Parts: sequence; structure tokens; C-alpha cells
Amino acid sequence: MKNFQALGLSAGLAEAVQLIGFETPTPIQEKAIPLLLTGNRDFIGLAQTGTGKTAAFGLPLLELVDENSSASQALVLAPTRELSLQIVSDLENFSEKFKKLNIVAVYGGASISEQIRKVKRGAQVIVATPGRLIDMIGRKAVNLSTIQYVVLDEADEMLNMGFKEDIDEILSKTPDTKITWLFSATMPREVRAIAKNYMADPVEITVGDKNTGNANIDHNYVVVQERDKYSALKRILDFNPDIFGLIFCRTRIDTQRVAEMLMKDGYNADSLHGDLNQAQRDKVMMKFRNRTVKILVATDVAARGIDVESITHVIHMNIPDEMEFYTHRSGRTARAGKKGVSIALVNPKEVGKIRQIEKTVKTPFTRMPVPAGPEVCQKQLLALMKKVHDVQVNEEEIEAFLPAVYQELKDLTKNELIKRFASIEFNRFLDYYRNAPDLNVNGQQSDRGAERYSTGDRYFINLGKMDGLEKGDLLEMLDDCCGVGKKHIGKIDIKGAYSFFEVEKEKSEAIISGLQGVEYEGRPVRVELTEGRRENAGRSGRQSNRNHNSKKQGKAGQRFAGKRG
Repeated sequence: MKNFQALGLSAGLAEAVQLIGFETPTPIQEKAIPLLLTGNRDFIGLAQTGTGKTAAFGLPLLELVDENSSASQALVLAPTRELSLQIVSDLENFSEKFKKLNIVAVYGGASISEQIRKVKRGAQVIVATPGRLIDMIGRKAVNLSTIQYVVLDEADEMLNMGFKEDIDEILSKTPDTKITWLFSATMPREVRAIAKNYMADPVEITVGDKNTGNANIDHNYVVVQERDKYSALKRILDFNPDIFGLIFCRTRIDTQRVAEMLMKDGYNADSLHGDLNQAQRDKVMMKFRNRTVKILVATDVAARGIDVESITHVIHMNIPDEMEFYTHRSGRTARAGKKGVSIALVNPKEVGKIRQIEKTVKTPFTRMPVPAGPEVCQKQLLALMKKVHDVQVNEEEIEAFLPAVYQELKDLTKNELIKRFASIEFNRFLDYYRNAPDLNVNGQQSDRGAERYSTGDRYFINLGKMDGLEKGDLLEMLDDCCGVGKKHIGKIDIKGAYSFFEVEKEKSEAIISGLQGVEYEGRPVRVELTEGRRENAGRSGRQSNRNHNSKKQGKAGQRFAGKRG
């Protein structure tokens, strides 16, 4: 196995990397670094999250950037503030004992004037989110004409978040002679289009099969009734006393609800979703990184770019609508070669989606039972005993208190003392789980639920992929604005500039009235009942909308503004 110096890194940088604790390159690092060090080829690297992509592009960048020039030479684009800050932190750690470089993070939610000041002072490397960089370009506060290297990190996530136009504009401001490195977990056609438009004969490296999951993740699922999902979640959490995990929900409403229920039930949990302002988001993430919060409940969009070490479990309260999202979710665990567990909670009608994901990620899933009450009690008891066994005793300071303790317990034998001590924690779980029912659904169930409303009403809406709309966004909009939950929604068909969705007939009136005056990303929403044919829907969607004269302004950070308070 090669070391980092054998990949072509200079002795100084290889030594700096080793001091940090990096000893053996990961597969993507081993394949990418020698190619990128030449600095003369466009490059596409396909590898799952957590495989060391930051070092794969970061180390060659540090070699190639000239510390004696204050011009901006390298630009790294990342989808989220968290990932941008993580990249900056890694690059600073790598270069601390190697080169004196000014590496500046540019992202939303922080003082733009401070970021402008840092860039103008001379930023050889800029790590930016697309939206904030566009803002700085508009203010003529950043000069991209000197950029020699552009890195698109997590390119698929940036496109999923609706940054295509921003990326196009940013790349158009950089020199035609630049070298572009694109890293992505998946390669949908939108990412392929960026490569075609902005890269010249790129060399492409794939680590693992395309769209496959991390081999270090154990993929599991449990089958329960929809009403039992929260109870099943609690059993899974209780069965894993040392869990440090992420729980994914489809909408921010579900995210907040699940987090609040967990906190009420005594778990160290918190939520991360689009309704939080940046200060609240930073506070939650700090608590999660410090492990003050052991369970973080998040939406797909809010959790993108989270790079927190040693996450043990990823739990899916809902199967994501887009199969690629499952890969992004589960990739938050098993990072840097560690093991991790992904558990999906599905109802009987969703089992077929598990089979679809298996085919997409080319990884088998294991159906696991929801733990029974006695199993949970045993796990918790053994975990307590392990803590007792491993606790560090401060002999000097506790000595003065021990005589009173011995006096209080003098009439108890060793076995009685152990039993009573164990019962302090055991009784709480025993009381809760004494008559706990079996939550597992037995037998094979049909997965034709997606077609159950084929006789319902079909709607046209003037939003599509070009607006960044995803199935989860549409479901969230219908729930928040119309009070129509997922169980009333049938087939959803997201197109480029428009979409179709089916709804139970009795909910039809709620759709029309609920979406009056609603805006999505500042665009007035138009919705029309179709006659069941796409061509009719397209024409009706282009008619003037008399009912949407009133426009409402949503909270900052929300993608749509609705009526319901």
C-alpha cells in the first residue's frame, strides 16, 4: 500500500499530512492525487461521501497554489455552509506546516462585508457556496479572472439544491484556460451536462461502481405499520445505547415533530430544518459535533454537506422520493473507513421501494426485526454495567466520602448491592416495556400503494426541475399550504418546467384554495385541474391565473410562502 509521498506529494506536505494522522491513502486519493498533481487535465472523480475526497483534491491544490502570489488561484464550490467550513478547516490543517496560504470561506448566513474584506486582502484559495459567491460577484467584490483551478465538490448535491444557474454563471466568469476538477457521489445527466459544457476531455476515475453505496455500511430495514413508526424508532434507539445518529424525515414539520417527541421522552435530540435561521443552525450543529446532542433529526436539504465524524447510525423515517437521496443520507455514516448502520422504517406498501434502492445502489438490504421489550431491557442493563466497569475512579477526591457510603450500604451483600444498583436504570425500561406489543408486520405485502389514487383528480402545477422542485418539496407544500398529507397524494411526475400530481377527489377543493397566493422561490404558483391528459394540462397551466393576485412573503430561508399559520 502506498503512502502519501509515494503518490507524488512533496516531502513537506506528506509530513504535514502524516502529523495530522493520515497514514494510508484511500482509493480515491490513491487514484486522483497523482493525476491532479500534474495540474494540466480536467478531472472527474466519482466516489461516495466519506471516502476522502477533500484530501484527494485538497492536497494537489496546496501543491499547485503559489504562496508568493496574493491573487486568487483556486476556487472550490460546495453545496452548503457546513461543507465549505469543513473543507477550509481541512485545507488549513494540511497546509499549516507546509505553506502560508490565505484560505477564505465564502458562505451565506455570515457577514458579507467581513468575507469581502478577507478576499480583498488576498485569498489564494476561495471555498464558496454558489449563492453567496454570486452575491459577491454582483458587488464586484471578487475577481475570478485569475482563477487557475476550479473544484466542484459534491456536484450532484449542488444541482439537487437548484444551483445549476449559479454554477453556470460562476464558471462563465472564470478563464477558459482554467483546469476543472469535478467530484460527485453520483453522475446524473445534469452533472454530465456540466462536464460536457465546461470541461475538455476530462479523465474520469470511479471508485466502486457508480451509484453504489459505501461497502462499510450495513443496510437494514424494518417493516411496521405507519402508526407504529415512532414506537419502532424508540425501540431502535433504546436497543443501541451508544448511538450517535442522524434521523431523516421528509418534511420540516415531521422533523420538528419527531425531534420534539424524542426530547419530551428524554432523548438527547434536536432538529435541523429550513425554518431555522443561521444562528440556530450553528448552535444545533455545534451541540451535535460536541455530542451534547446524540440524535439529530433532519430534512434532506438541511443535512446536505454535514460532515461529522463517527456517526454510528442513519435512520430513515421515510424512504426518500429520489433514490439518489438514500445514498446521500446513508453516506453520513461509515466515513473515513469506519463501519456504520443504515436502518429504514417502512410500512408494508413501501417494501417495494427497498427493492428499488437495492437495485440502484447494488447492495442487499437485510430485514431486521424491531427489538422486543426484553431484548431492549437486556441491552440497556449490559450497557449500564459496562459503564460501571469502565468508569474512572478519582481515588483521592472520593476517599473522604466513602466512609458514609459504606455505612449506608453495610447491611447489603455484594449480590444485593449489584441487583439494586442495576435496578435503578433497569426498572425504568422494565416498566415501559413490560407489556410492549410486537411491532413487526409479518408476511409479504403488496407495494402498489403508489397507484391507489389512480381514480383521483390530476393536477398541473407550473413548477418543475428548473425551479429546483423535488417530490419532497411538493409534498411539503401541499401539506403546509393545503393540509393535504402524503397519504392523500398519489402519483407525482416532476417535469422540467412543470409537474403533475394526483390527489384524492375529496381533497380537490383544498388544493385549489390552499395554493392561492402562494409563491415558490419568489415565483407565483399556478395550479390547474387537468382532464387527465398531459397536453390539456399543459395548455391550462399557461392560462392566466385570476386567483393569484395576492402575493405573500414567506419567512427568510423558506422555499415557498404559504397561507397557513
